[in-house]
Amino acid sequence: MNADDHRPRVAAERRERMRARLLECALSLAADKGPERLSIDDVIAAAGVSRGTFYKYFDSPDSLVQALAVEVTNAVIRTLHPSVEPLDDLADRMATGVRTTLRLVRGHPVLGAFMVRAGWPVSERTQQFFVVVGADLQEGIRQGRFARMHGEVAINLLAGLMVGAMRSITHERVPRDFPEQVAATLLRALGLPEQQVALLATRPLTMPVIDSQTLLWRLIKGRDA
Repeated sequence: MNADDHRPRVAAERRERMRARLLECALSLAADKGPERLSIDDVIAAAGVSRGTFYKYFDSPDSLVQALAVEVTNAVIRTLHPSVEPLDDLADRMATGVRTTLRLVRGHPVLGAFMVRAGWPVSERTQQFFVVVGADLQEGIRQGRFARMHGEVAINLLAGLMVGAMRSITHERVPRDFPEQVAATLLRALGLPEQQVALLATRPLTMPVIDSQTLLWRLIKGRDA
């Protein structure tokens, strides 16, 4: 094979490594300072690159935080997956996912700060929130478990409720059962009867263990240190 054939692949791998390096440095800084105080100067100093190199990958600090928020949100979904996937009832999945996410945010506000800052969930339909959670909402509507509505209505209902809830948890004083109240509100909006709402929104919940090798671990431990 001609050596020239390897050049695009090698160049792409080099770009991906540099982008990952910038994200990793930004993550460490955000864990220490919070995403709202993340600056380009700090990131390029930590990564040991020039300002021009930074701008080859990100247009602004906001675009960097947006990219990090996608990574964080995907990591949250992957962390929740083992707890949610075995549940047969789609309404139970919704309630469990909402409560677990909000409890994680309550325990580690930096997660909520990332998600709220970027308008979590971001609009890219390839993002795992839409792929995984959106599929459950669509299936629940198809099965008749949830009220009839357009899929975009359902996803916006959940996304808007979660953004507002995470903002409240990170900026306001809310009651201890706030995650349960949010889950109950979602289930009511999805058309579940009150008796089922009360059961699913308050049943015992086991929080997932965050793998020490993951991005989430590095983020929350860096912030908690």
